[in-house]
Amino acid sequence: MNPSDLPPGIVAAPADWIARARALTPLLDAAAPRIEAAKGLPADVQDALFDAQMFRMLLPRAAGGAELDLPTFAEVVFDIARGDASAAWSVAQSNGCAMAAAYMPADAARAMFGAPRAVLSWGFPQGPCRAVAVDGGWRVSGTWGFGSGSRHSTWLGGHCTVCAADGTPQRKADGSVVERTALFPRDAVRIVDATWDVIGLAGTGSDTYAVTDLFVPAAHCVVPRGVGRDLQLPPDAVPDPETERREAGPLYRFSPTAVYQAGFSAVALGIARAMLDAFIELAGRKTPSSGSTLLRDSAVIQARVAVSEARIASMRAWLGQTLAASWHACAATGTHAYEHRVAMRLASTYAIGEAAKVARDTYADAGATAIFAANPFERRLRDMHAVTQQIQSNPLHLQSAGQHYLGMRPSTRFI
Repeated sequence: MNPSDLPPGIVAAPADWIARARALTPLLDAAAPRIEAAKGLPADVQDALFDAQMFRMLLPRAAGGAELDLPTFAEVVFDIARGDASAAWSVAQSNGCAMAAAYMPADAARAMFGAPRAVLSWGFPQGPCRAVAVDGGWRVSGTWGFGSGSRHSTWLGGHCTVCAADGTPQRKADGSVVERTALFPRDAVRIVDATWDVIGLAGTGSDTYAVTDLFVPAAHCVVPRGVGRDLQLPPDAVPDPETERREAGPLYRFSPTAVYQAGFSAVALGIARAMLDAFIELAGRKTPSSGSTLLRDSAVIQARVAVSEARIASMRAWLGQTLAASWHACAATGTHAYEHRVAMRLASTYAIGEAAKVARDTYADAGATAIFAANPFERRLRDMHAVTQQIQSNPLHLQSAGQHYLGMRPSTRFI
């Protein structure tokens, strides 16, 4: 494709993006059983997401993306998750990956993302993953798992340790290994495990894939922010290589880790919102077999619904406020400051925990109704539990935040 034929960057108001997501919610809600059964996004769901340009929210405008602000991105993901968590997770994951385009030469980024349905996703290293420098690029070998969205992606990636020809890792002055992220066409990989047999977020189709001695051009092997981060950086350190960042917008001062914090916590809150809405509807028509009045007439249920509403509303407000503060400060200073990184880490992790409490309470209060697959509770509870098992919700992040507020120096790997 000739770069001049590419569409210009997507320009739309935040409200327009949120409206697009809300318009998708009924379709995703209706398709959710099919998404889970297929262990991936069916063709009609993919079509709807591509038509709404949901995979281009965090792609640079220079590469045909929207370069959306993080607070709006989180709101969009929240509304998608109200329909289906797997679709929302896949959208959040691939948008974080698309930020790698900001570290590529402009012509390479435009070529990679030029097709309207171009999507990049990547997984987590499963054992040693190596990149060895050769003429014109790198020779890459490795296996990566949890490649969410890999089944509808056109490009995959993998984080690698940079090694000498004999396999010896290269190290920086501080002793940490040098890392890069290799990006390659999906048809160049070998699918190691395509079963993705899990209890929740089944529709993400997060396959395990591998490449062996694959040549990756230099332009497709990048160092996005957050890769190779020292675990004990001082608070005022700039943790990532700025020399390879080619986009000036504030979005690309954030690491992919920060984006996943925003996106995946929004997924959890969207699940909680959908479950509570379903329970409120149920409470107005169900009379428990052990009682003679509707669920909504119970004082216990009334109080529980109020607490659940408070949890969702407060977490959405706090997360939104924290993201907005980080965004505006970064836009003004050009830096995602340490104190804002800690605040995002705390708000996102805590939001997932509070959303999980809402999910458990609504499932329990729905009684036996909740155990049937035809009702909108058990799948969402399983999805929520899958979210809580992911690294973004690890309670150790609360410990790191607490160490910061107590004047200590926490590990910064996930901050």
